[in-house]
Amino acid sequence: MSASVAPTLDSFTTARLVAERLTPEHRDEIARMHRDARTMAMLGGVRDDEKTREYLERNLAHWDRYGYGLWILRDRKSGAMIGRGLLRHLDVQGQDDIETGYAFYPAWWGRGLATEIARRCVDLGFEVLHAPSIVGLTTPANTASLRVLRKVGMVPDRELDHGGVPHVLLRVTRETWSARQIPE
Repeated sequence: MSASVAPTLDSFTTARLVAERLTPEHRDEIARMHRDARTMAMLGGVRDDEKTREYLERNLAHWDRYGYGLWILRDRKSGAMIGRGLLRHLDVQGQDDIETGYAFYPAWWGRGLATEIARRCVDLGFEVLHAPSIVGLTTPANTASLRVLRKVGMVPDRELDHGGVPHVLLRVTRETWSARQIPE
């Protein structure tokens, strides 16, 4: 595919979400999310301004290097910033994988939005990035995230220590995704 017709991942929509590429202008929104204790409870806890700056720089650099990464998620009806979703490279014990992830403010939990964005990110990972597999990483205690990752066709790959914390790595391959019979 030539560069002139390569698909852009700067933005996309789902039935209820608008995803827009992370930019430096999203710093205040990321900081707000990082200060929300309930949102961050399963994501390593609240982050201070310095950790937020490092997070933003790392994720902006990923966009610059790969042309995809973290998206700010907005409600299609109101335009309100309600969360974030991602597809990004993740080093898992020396193996380069592409990870999908998501986080929403608590007011938006329980509506199927995590499944909606995870499903779309997996689609993009296979259809646009041509990844051989996509992974999801969560703690065993995050049963809601485990359910979401299973709903999008992922199966447990292995347990591992990530950042000093026990995690479960789930994976879906291109072959199982293509043959899926996953209910919407």
